[in-house]
Amino acid sequence: MTSEHSSRINRRDFLKGAAITVTALAAGGFGARIYRNKVGRNFDPERTTRLLNDINPAANPGELPNIVLILVDDLGYGDLGAYGGEVIKTPIIDRMADEGVLMTNFYASAPVCTPSRAAILTGRYPKRSHMTLPLYPKNHPMEYFLKLVDRYQYDVTGIPEDEITLPEILGRIGYRTGLIGKWHLGDRAGHTPNDNGFDDFFGVLYSNDVSNFMVWRNDEIEIPAPLTQANLTQDYTREALQFIQENADKPFFLYLSHTAVHEPLFASPDFQGKSDGGLYGDAVQELDWSTGKILERLDELGLDEKTLVMFTSDNGPWWQGDPGELRGRKNNITDGGLKVPFIARWPGQIPAGITRNELSINFDIFPTCLFSAGISLPADRIIDGKNMLPMLRGESSGHQERFFYYDGPILVAVRDNNWKYQRRHMSDNGGYPLFSHGPFLFDLERDPSESYNLIETYPDVARKLAGMLNEWETEMNSNLRGWK
Repeated sequence: MTSEHSSRINRRDFLKGAAITVTALAAGGFGARIYRNKVGRNFDPERTTRLLNDINPAANPGELPNIVLILVDDLGYGDLGAYGGEVIKTPIIDRMADEGVLMTNFYASAPVCTPSRAAILTGRYPKRSHMTLPLYPKNHPMEYFLKLVDRYQYDVTGIPEDEITLPEILGRIGYRTGLIGKWHLGDRAGHTPNDNGFDDFFGVLYSNDVSNFMVWRNDEIEIPAPLTQANLTQDYTREALQFIQENADKPFFLYLSHTAVHEPLFASPDFQGKSDGGLYGDAVQELDWSTGKILERLDELGLDEKTLVMFTSDNGPWWQGDPGELRGRKNNITDGGLKVPFIARWPGQIPAGITRNELSINFDIFPTCLFSAGISLPADRIIDGKNMLPMLRGESSGHQERFFYYDGPILVAVRDNNWKYQRRHMSDNGGYPLFSHGPFLFDLERDPSESYNLIETYPDVARKLAGMLNEWETEMNSNLRGWK
C-alpha cells in the first residue's frame, strides 16, 4: 500500500469521524435546547384554574362600571391634536381629552405589537409571559426563522395558558367580554381570544401585513382572504356598537383593538383623501370618527357616567406617523417607539380637562380595570401594573417609580424620574443600526429627543441607574414568571 493511498484513507477516516462528531454535538446541543426550553417555561396552569375558581360573581352586577379600551395599532405620540399634532384632524379624540384626563408620560411596555398587548391583558412585563417578540401564523417562515435563531423565549408562540387575563377575571364576576379587532397573541388551541376570557370575538389573529389575512367570528372564519381591508375600521365600529347595544343592561368589557394604522395602510372611501397626512392621516381621521361613534352610542344609551373609556396605542409609529419630539419609532427602545398617547374619560368619576405627567405603563390598565370593578389583584403572582384611578382622580400625585425597557427578551434601559440610562446596545442610528452604541444617560425632562449623552457629566447618576438595571435583572432571572 502506497503512502499516498494510506493518506487518502486517513483523510477519509478523519472527515468521517469529524462529521460524526459534529452531528453528535449538534444533536446534543439541539436536545439540550429542547430540555432548556421546556424547563424554562415554568408553566403552571393549575394555579390559574384555582385562582379563577375562587372568584365569585358580583353581588350586585348592575352596579359594576362598563369598561371600553380602544387600542390603535402603531399610532404616534404626536399624531393627535390633543398631543400637539397639527397635520391630522382628530376633534373627537381631542374632545375626549377635554372631557377626561390626558397622560403625557404613558409608555407601551414594548415597541412592538405582541408583547405590548400581552402586558395590557396580564398586567405584567411581557418577559414574564414569554411574549417578547411579534408572533406569526403557524408555519409562517418567520416563525421557523425566529425559532432557529433562538429568539422566541423558550419557543413560546402563544400566550401561556397559566397567564390570567383581564377578560377572564372580569367574566367571572359577571361581565360580558368582547374583543373587536386585532388579537396577536397566538392562533393555536388554548391561545385564541375565546380561550382567554372573551365571550365574543370578531376580528383578526395577526397584523394586517401577513398573507392569508382573514376575519374571524369566534372560532369560525367570517370574512375569508383576500378581504377588502379598507372597510375594517367600519366593520369593527359596527360590531362594537352592536356589542354595546346588546349588553346595555349588563356590565361589559369591550376591547376595541383596531388594525389601523399598521402598514399596509387603508381607509374607507368616505375618508380617503380627506386629511393633510396622506393615507395614514386618512386612516387616523377614520379612527377619530369611530371613537366618536362609540362615545355617541354610550350617551344615547345613558351609559356615559357608568363607563370608563380609555384610548391608547400599542407602540410608537412605524414607517409613517408622528412620534412628536421623541427620538425613534416602532422597534426602537428610544422613547419614540414606546411613549404613546393615553386618554381616560369617565364622567363623574374622573375630572375633566386634566393633564397628568406621572410615569405610567400600559400594564397599569389591568389593575386599573380590576379596581374600577372592585376586584383585588391576583395574589399568586407578581403584577407589575399599578392602579391608575387615584392618580387619574387627582387623589394621588405619585404612580410608577421607574420603567424598564426591553428589546425583545433583552433588558436594555431604565427610566427613573426624569433620568433614562441605556446600556450599550444597538441604536436607531440609520447608518449603523446593527452596531452597538452607548452607554447613554439622558435627562428626558430637558432632552426628550435623547440627543445629549450626560454620562460624563453625571457619572454618579449613571452608576446608580446601572445598578438598578443589574438588580432588576437579577431579581427577574431568579423568578421569571413571578410566581408567589
